[in-house]
Amino acid sequence: MSAILNNNQTVKILLGVTGGIAAYKSAELVRRLKDFSFDVRVVMTDGAKQFITPMTMQAISGHPVHDAIFDRQAEAAMGHIELAKWADIILIAPATANCIAKVAHGLADDLLTTVILASNAQLMIAPAMNQQMWANKAVEANIHSLKLRNINILGPAEGVQACGDNGFGRMLEPIQIAQELFDEVKNRPRSSISTLSLQKLKGKNILITAGPTLEAIDPVRYISNHSSGKMAYALAKQALESGAEVTLVSGPVKLSPPAGVKIINVVSALEMLEAVKQEVEKCDCFIGCAAVADYTPCHTEAHKIKKTESELQIKLKRNPDILAWVAALKSRPYVVGFAAESQNLETYAAQKLQKKKLDLICANDISQPGLGFDSDYNQILILDKKGIQQTLPRAKKSIIALGILNEIGQHL
Repeated sequence: MSAILNNNQTVKILLGVTGGIAAYKSAELVRRLKDFSFDVRVVMTDGAKQFITPMTMQAISGHPVHDAIFDRQAEAAMGHIELAKWADIILIAPATANCIAKVAHGLADDLLTTVILASNAQLMIAPAMNQQMWANKAVEANIHSLKLRNINILGPAEGVQACGDNGFGRMLEPIQIAQELFDEVKNRPRSSISTLSLQKLKGKNILITAGPTLEAIDPVRYISNHSSGKMAYALAKQALESGAEVTLVSGPVKLSPPAGVKIINVVSALEMLEAVKQEVEKCDCFIGCAAVADYTPCHTEAHKIKKTESELQIKLKRNPDILAWVAALKSRPYVVGFAAESQNLETYAAQKLQKKKLDLICANDISQPGLGFDSDYNQILILDKKGIQQTLPRAKKSIIALGILNEIGQHL
């Protein structure tokens, strides 16, 4: 594995280590980043040096550690400018609540925060703090501010913390962070996402359907599919972070909705349709990402069907087509559909786009291993009414969601 830019140059990571107990993981993080062939240099705050020594970080990174704004050993004694120009990505891990607040408000009172203001490098932050601090409204506001500036927030994870508390706030494990950076470099050149298009989502009302629907046969059994809802929830999160007002109508999934998203939980296709009817008039864009069951039993038994020696026959009827219903409205939003296919991807997607009179369709090949249903990754073919095609290559669904929203933003 090798992390390289489009010009075949090794990606340069400037790792900022701040003063939290998770700083002890930073040495492991440097090693993991180097496993991916990143070139890593380290900046440490005074607080970080209380937890791990600069000598340790220097030995593992192979470069001198930086900790002073004015370094007499640096060219023209302006080390912060040299570092700012050197980095392709600035990663803060761990990022304390204090450091996050400084970055959110543009403060520059140490080497790390000065470098951040002086650099146009991509900034990524891995928070690490007590679970109550992470839940604090001030921290929440600072994180929201960073996300609006397209700063990547990695984690935090949930679990037992050094203080004994249990909850969200743990820094992601070093291998997870290194993998995130590698996926970012490999799958999404920064130039491929138009910030201007994403800004057009600000203030827009976006309605998204998510997950499967469950069509009851009896009190125990139902008809459904393998949809996990991950793609729709990624779209909801990224749309929210782009400034949109987001409503998520979700079938049964094992996911927590992003904070700030209006969530409407449903079970069946009919319940999903009724929820959409209540919300669609006020939305600017409808994204039909749910895998709505095409059929439902004609009759639902009041009691569990007992097993017998004979075959069981269940008569099915068509469920309402929610996507087509929205697209047929006289006064309608911009309508985006999804097509999960196992063959003839482009042909079937184009047919669905035309038949249902959609504005845009996102098609994915579910026969590809590791993509689509219940996976964190996807690969999408986008078609519009003019027949224009765009392929979003294999990437995490959060990255795919940005690509889809980037396309939608050009039409709103």
